[in-house]
Amino acid sequence: MAAKLAGSGGGKYQEEANAEINVTPFVDVMLVLLIIFMVAAPLAAVTVKVDLPPAVAKPGKNPPKPVYISIQSNGRIFVQDKPSDLASLGDDLRAHLGNTRNQQRERIFIRADKDTLYSDFMGVMNSLQDNQFYSVALVGEDKRK
Repeated sequence: MAAKLAGSGGGKYQEEANAEINVTPFVDVMLVLLIIFMVAAPLAAVTVKVDLPPAVAKPGKNPPKPVYISIQSNGRIFVQDKPSDLASLGDDLRAHLGNTRNQQRERIFIRADKDTLYSDFMGVMNSLQDNQFYSVALVGEDKRK
């Protein structure tokens, strides 16, 4: 609120209330935000259409012990060094983990050949989720020199 310190009537320092709102700074801020959103909105849009397989992931904690699942380019699955398949993947993981307290909280690393079909990979991910194994990490080759 602004005040008028000098003017007609009253003493030298008599204050009069000014009830007008200065909206200029508000309009300036709103115009800047509008410009930012107009520039940023097209950058956030995805234009490439991809038919993704279904997957529902729930977050899990990161336990310290790693277990490796390998997927070859022909779709063969291995738990550590032992062959497995999608139907028995959960049982093979439980057998490998033994009598640990929280088998579902054990970290599982997935290694897949670069030519592996995406549907094979998602089949493994869905099987892990169906068997309540949610702590999953992906392994890639380190190409740094």
